[in-house]
Amino acid sequence: MLSSYERMIATRYLRPIKGEGFIFIVSMISLIGIAIGVAALIAVMSVMNGFRGELLDRILGVNGHMLVQGYDGRLDEWERLRKLTEQAPGVKMVTPLIQQQLMASRRNLSAGVIVRGQVPSDVRNHPMVSKNIVEGSLADFKDGEPVIALGSKLAGQLLARVGDSISLISPEGQVTPFGVTPRIASYRVVAIFEVGVFDYDNAFILMPMETAQNYFRMGSSVSGLEVVVNDPDKIDATINALTPVVQPYGAIVDWRSLNRSLFEALEVERVVMFWILSIIIVVAVFNIVSSLIMLVRAKSKDIAILRTMGASRASVMRVFMLAGTSIGALGTLTGMGLGFLLLAFRTEIVQGASTLFGIALWNPEVRFLSEMPSKVELGEVLATVGISLLLTVLATLYPSWRAANTDPVQVLRYE
Repeated sequence: MLSSYERMIATRYLRPIKGEGFIFIVSMISLIGIAIGVAALIAVMSVMNGFRGELLDRILGVNGHMLVQGYDGRLDEWERLRKLTEQAPGVKMVTPLIQQQLMASRRNLSAGVIVRGQVPSDVRNHPMVSKNIVEGSLADFKDGEPVIALGSKLAGQLLARVGDSISLISPEGQVTPFGVTPRIASYRVVAIFEVGVFDYDNAFILMPMETAQNYFRMGSSVSGLEVVVNDPDKIDATINALTPVVQPYGAIVDWRSLNRSLFEALEVERVVMFWILSIIIVVAVFNIVSSLIMLVRAKSKDIAILRTMGASRASVMRVFMLAGTSIGALGTLTGMGLGFLLLAFRTEIVQGASTLFGIALWNPEVRFLSEMPSKVELGEVLATVGISLLLTVLATLYPSWRAANTDPVQVLRYE
């Protein structure tokens, strides 16, 4: 335990005094370096956690956790298969869908789109879509009607609003003596949604199930079943139970297979960024070593006097360890506050920097999400604080050991 005089001496050594201003400046640089390193780690890791979590939630919210696809793009006995799938362990919801890539055009504008046919009630009960309608409503989104709902970015590409008509063009048209004629049909826009994932807002068109079946000439068939489970991380048990049931009709594709490369890249980037940003703390810790070594040399006479007055080597070592650790602890606390402040104003900071430098620092086309998310993980914050304090304590060991081994006879010989 630290005695009162050890705390008093360590506190005095931390204050700037005449002739030792340079040591104080080096100490403050160390404190600022640790604060910047801790703040950068907390802010960057929280943004990356938020990005991964938000992206996962939105992608799975739109696509579901698992897809049962027909071998030839059709599931004829989908109603029977749906009942069997609903009985599998861990399954929360099963919805039929038709999904194909087409070309959409309006006047002289065109864009590649993904048309998804779904039962209107399933779309209305889907919070990711129904709670993100930015224009129009799903009241007129009814089976058999020539109506569609599309993403906000796609609406911007086609300059379309609610009430406008959009033509959908399929290359699989009618065979004529002059070749294959593309199939073209017009549909009225009744709703525009914005789920926050750029790829979906920029390409997706929702269509009532019966309307999609008529357009794609699928009769009463669908192209697949979308499955939502209770726990996406424990989907293997559901897949193992469904595989024997599904094999005669089609194949199972889960969310990990569909997005494996994306989430593996995010995980690698997260680990690499953690260790790269930790280097900032390591550099700041070296400054603590330098400042303590200079402090030991400047206070050699004080140390000798303390030793002659009965202070033990352990006591002297604790004084300098406390001085160095105080710098690291104060820098860590300052960094925590700065990191949380950066997270609180992250959107304003990004917008200000983008305006200042004239570049888009957060481009939805690259980042998938429209806004920068964040998610603070308590374990990572504690790990960052723990690493910072551990490195600080290790940095004080050598200078403190040198101070404790100061020979009073050699220092005071000519005094």
